[in-house]
Amino acid sequence: MAKRIIEELKKPFQQPKPELDASQQTGGVTSVFGQGPHEKGISDKKKKPKDVKGTLARLWNYLAKTKNKLFLVVFMVFISSGLGLLGPVIVGFAIDDYITNREEQGFIWMLVSLGFVFAGQAAAMMIHNNTMIAIAQRTVYQLRTELFNKFHKLPIAYFDKRQHGELMSRVTNDIENVSNTLNTSFIQLCSSVLTLIGTVIVMLVLSPIMTAVTMTIIPAMYFGMKWITKRTSVRFKAQQRHLGEINGFIEETLSGQRVIKVFSQEERVLTEMTEKNNVLRIAGFWAQVYSGFIPKLMNFLNNASFALIAGVGGFLAYHNPEIVSIGVIVIFVEFSRQFTRPLNDLANQWNTLLSAVAGAERVFEVMDEDNEAKGETNAKAMDEVKGDVTFQHVTFSYEKEAGHIIHDVSFKAKAGETVAFVGPTGAGKTTMINLLARFYEVDDGDILLDDRPIESITRESLRSQLACVLQDTFLFTGTIRENIRYGRLNATDEEVVNAAISANAHDFISKLPQGYDTRISSEGGGISQGQKQLLSISRAILADPKLLILDEATSNIDTVTEITIQEALGRLMEGRTSFVIAHRLNTIRNADQIIVLQEGEITERGSHDELLAANGFYATLHHNALAGVSGYADQARA
Repeated sequence: MAKRIIEELKKPFQQPKPELDASQQTGGVTSVFGQGPHEKGISDKKKKPKDVKGTLARLWNYLAKTKNKLFLVVFMVFISSGLGLLGPVIVGFAIDDYITNREEQGFIWMLVSLGFVFAGQAAAMMIHNNTMIAIAQRTVYQLRTELFNKFHKLPIAYFDKRQHGELMSRVTNDIENVSNTLNTSFIQLCSSVLTLIGTVIVMLVLSPIMTAVTMTIIPAMYFGMKWITKRTSVRFKAQQRHLGEINGFIEETLSGQRVIKVFSQEERVLTEMTEKNNVLRIAGFWAQVYSGFIPKLMNFLNNASFALIAGVGGFLAYHNPEIVSIGVIVIFVEFSRQFTRPLNDLANQWNTLLSAVAGAERVFEVMDEDNEAKGETNAKAMDEVKGDVTFQHVTFSYEKEAGHIIHDVSFKAKAGETVAFVGPTGAGKTTMINLLARFYEVDDGDILLDDRPIESITRESLRSQLACVLQDTFLFTGTIRENIRYGRLNATDEEVVNAAISANAHDFISKLPQGYDTRISSEGGGISQGQKQLLSISRAILADPKLLILDEATSNIDTVTEITIQEALGRLMEGRTSFVIAHRLNTIRNADQIIVLQEGEITERGSHDELLAANGFYATLHHNALAGVSGYADQARA
């Protein structure tokens, strides 16, 4: 055990290996419709250089929006720093002019003056602290709002490749880190710089010789700080990265609690969490260890400076009081601390600043991603949609190196028709839907809506004609009425109820304690899976789309509930072009066109009866289903 700890502690001194970011560690991804691109070949290769100056400049752009308040902060910092320098000068002059001469009236004057000085300094500090807090909160409010807005402009592919918890960490931990730094670091930096400049000026005026003595600590301070900050920068960035990864893992684990418990994988998850937590512990340990060197170094230099000033000053005052007086020595002793304190503050704030910059860079990395709407300058909205959909020689791959997922696929769905996709897992069924919704762009070929390429249609206009009923229904935290109205936000209460009636959901909603005003969670607690599905269908009916997507809409439902849902789906599909992904073949018997996909290619197509007569893959699936056997896996292996 001891050997392992020693090896862990050695790691920061060893040559660092390139680390994968969270997107490269997540493995496979899942699209909004279910199965997405396969694990193979999926990685985020887009690397951006770490640019401290550039990040600080971008943060300044946010701060510059409150220039008047910033000017007030700087002015108050200037006042408080000046008053802080005035105190020791008053004490030093009082020693030479009053105390050594035993003048009681002058001593009282000194005490009164010090009282006014320290009261003024406290008032100035209170004003600049409160003002800076307001500026910092406004800045992080803008950052968090812009980042959240940016999430809604990014393509689905971006979220498919990243852990959601890691992205959440950027909205919470990283921005909060920036907030904490702005609250303290800006004032500290201004105060330290002003105090440092003022201290040097006053010391030069009082005694150039003693100033030179005080300055002897600067070379040691410079090289010591250079050695420390060079190491803390890397480790604070690593700490932020590992923190984002552990947040992603925790979010993923909490979301998958049912799966973890069903497969009794608690021990494995705990072990993995321990490993990730240990990596974060080691990263945080070394970041804090190196940053902890700073106060120790500064304390040593403070004491060294004090000894030098006391020794040299005392020697000069003893042999030639006209060069350096006792009062001046007292002032320099205090100023030696005033001189090293801002340097100490600057060094400490540099570490804090590096940590904030690391967080800000992660925020700006998201903001710099290309929006989904990029390249839509010539796209236009569609006023009227019939619902004809055509795939013309469509080829697509999630990653070029991983090979094509869809190979030269062509078919046409006329307005009002129902097209079903059948095939083994990984055949490309969900990918077809992702392409139709423009979550991804085709590599080659065209997809047409009413004979118009979908690239020429704005995504917002295209998706406003789409409604989805998925296998895993997602509900938002809120009332049932609000969840149904999500399909069309301007719908009236009467239209919401009518949609629920058409979806066979009204009866069970009416029996709930608060009816349509019953609150449910995002997990749908308190209602069954089938009832959640009926709410999803109600939402789709209210949206009144021309194109409908059903992705395994009844696969998790019992037989009795399936009948209710099939009736609701039947009403929903009337007059709409529908695309159905199904493993239960009895749900697609009446489809106008059934397309069999295998390894991204269309191997069979036709109606239910036509495919049975062809006695191919579909017929095998059908016969196996009748016999109570799942034919997908067997046929796929064959």
